[in-house]
Amino acid sequence: MPSNRRKFLASAAGIGAATTAGCLSSLGGSGSSGTNVGVVYALGGLGDKAFNDMAKQGIDQAIEEYDINYQGAEPSGNSEFPTLQKKFADSNNPNYDLICTIGFAQAEALTENAEQYSDQQFMIVDSVVEKDNVASYVFKEQLGSFQVGHLAGLLTQRDFSTSGDGMTDASTNTDAATVGFVGGKENSLIKKFEAGFIAGAKHAGDVEVRSAYAGSWSDPAKGKEIALSMYDNGADVVYHAAGGTGTGVFGAAQERGRYAIGVDSDQSKSAKEYKDVILASMVKHVDTAVLTSVENVVNDEHAGGEVSALGLEKGGVEAVLGQTLGSEIPSEVKSALEESKSGIVNGDISVPTDPENA
Repeated sequence: MPSNRRKFLASAAGIGAATTAGCLSSLGGSGSSGTNVGVVYALGGLGDKAFNDMAKQGIDQAIEEYDINYQGAEPSGNSEFPTLQKKFADSNNPNYDLICTIGFAQAEALTENAEQYSDQQFMIVDSVVEKDNVASYVFKEQLGSFQVGHLAGLLTQRDFSTSGDGMTDASTNTDAATVGFVGGKENSLIKKFEAGFIAGAKHAGDVEVRSAYAGSWSDPAKGKEIALSMYDNGADVVYHAAGGTGTGVFGAAQERGRYAIGVDSDQSKSAKEYKDVILASMVKHVDTAVLTSVENVVNDEHAGGEVSALGLEKGGVEAVLGQTLGSEIPSEVKSALEESKSGIVNGDISVPTDPENA
């Protein structure tokens, strides 16, 4: 496989050099914990300012807290998942104490590899692999998406504007109560984001929700094209669950003077060039899942065979208001969000996972 199609990144305390593509070489000296961790990232790679970068944030925390050694691989296609997982599992220099597989698309490969490498400890994010050596971490994305949908639905029904201090002049269009959702690739996982968002927007009142999929996690131009169309057809707020494609949504919001909602990380910080149009982000704490899995291995308590489902009540997902626009959101809107969060947690509000039921 051509070396320019795959990057291996090495990072640990005192170690920053990249390894040679196509092989897993030694990371150098061991950290004080003596723990080696390999990570196979999701498609789109690092620098997406969202899902993969949140996983890397968890690794960075683990490096800081446990002085682990780390090496990461960024695949360019689904066909590389089995090989990359095997490369880590086959490595003897170093031996990997934990292999983190980031993203539901790795489940099929991991199911086979976990059986073949029964003594190897694995973890997976966004899917369940029922093997005794795999710790599975899933999230209730629909719950956090309901929250940001509720926010969007409330704001599209009122006269809301922001400007000043070099910010983009942005406002809602009071002629229509309309919001939008842009997904990356259409699958059951991203449908959970869409379903929650639609349900949240409708919980706010008579709000129209338009949805579209870009078919890619790394096509900002397509994301921008879709979002521009939504804004031009009356949408005040567009929420994306599209990885790197979502930066195009933010660009469209700035061009049209409308608003956007980020995903996975607090994108008013990770994509701060767009902070003046990002109302909030549906933060999905992939970093917590990664850090917890590493911590368990360091403490010789790998949660193999267990499934951890993280939602609002456990801080696995949350609606985080933007660092710039959060203070501009009316207090009554914030109070309504707290009420809907309580309703979800205590079971008074049921949130669908399928857009057809939203």
